[in-house]
Amino acid sequence: MRALVVDHSDAGPVRFADIDEPVPSTGEALVEIRHIGLNFGELRYAHQWPAGAVHGHDAAGVVVRAASDGSGPPEGARVALGMAPYAWAERVAVGSAWLGTVPEGVDLADAAALGVAGVTALRVLRKRSLLARNVLVTGASGGVGHFAVQLAVLAGARVTALVGAPGRALGIRELGADEILTDLAGTEERFDVVLDTVGGPLVAQAWSSLAEGGTIHLVGMASGQDTTFPAGALFGFGESRSIATYGDMTPTSGELTDLLTLVAAGRLVVPVGMQGEWKDVDDAVRALFARTVHGKIVLDVV
Repeated sequence: MRALVVDHSDAGPVRFADIDEPVPSTGEALVEIRHIGLNFGELRYAHQWPAGAVHGHDAAGVVVRAASDGSGPPEGARVALGMAPYAWAERVAVGSAWLGTVPEGVDLADAAALGVAGVTALRVLRKRSLLARNVLVTGASGGVGHFAVQLAVLAGARVTALVGAPGRALGIRELGADEILTDLAGTEERFDVVLDTVGGPLVAQAWSSLAEGGTIHLVGMASGQDTTFPAGALFGFGESRSIATYGDMTPTSGELTDLLTLVAAGRLVVPVGMQGEWKDVDDAVRALFARTVHGKIVLDVV
């Protein structure tokens, strides 16, 4: 069968390869993959994975053989894989803890886009009450950003969305953002929670706009730049402010279920900005790196 594997050559970051059929363990289901969801980090930093390893974390498909220990969804169930290892193949063996059952009425392509981006946003925003809080989402036009804006609004926050350019603000207001910025310079807002996907100098700028007791959650580094704080910037009086890192790759079944329930109820929109066939993965990767896609990229496994 075919899979997308890590390629360390200049032609990378991934290439097609023929691999052996997976052999599920007792706690794993065999899933026929119909769609895969691309994420910036796993492709930009593919060199951190072993060459030739099946790549990817997000996908959706149909269970063709249920786990032999009785755990997880039954044969025939439509499922989403979120943050699961080795997901970009025609068939994968995956543990029940990484699967969410896709409700009727939810497109499998949308389900494939939820994993890393949706679960990341949900986990960060659940760390404190957001009711009547000021929340800043940086990189709001990306996958994590689209989900974070919506989830923060659902939690009762006043949401400011930061995008890289005016043209990248398309559709953000419709997600519920109260304000859209392209620069933090001059803003008088003080934010209780910052969900940052960009990194670099923007982190220092966000720090200067952080309210007492506020937290910046670092969930991405799309800028690829270093962060430098001015002398004295990290000293201050009043309630402590903090910066929190994020690297949570624990099982996602519960969060996927919650997100899929919101999608089925029409309360969460999945931002699929580009959909095509996985044979065109190279074009999709170029579009992802060039920032020409608003939201998520989903490829059909055909």
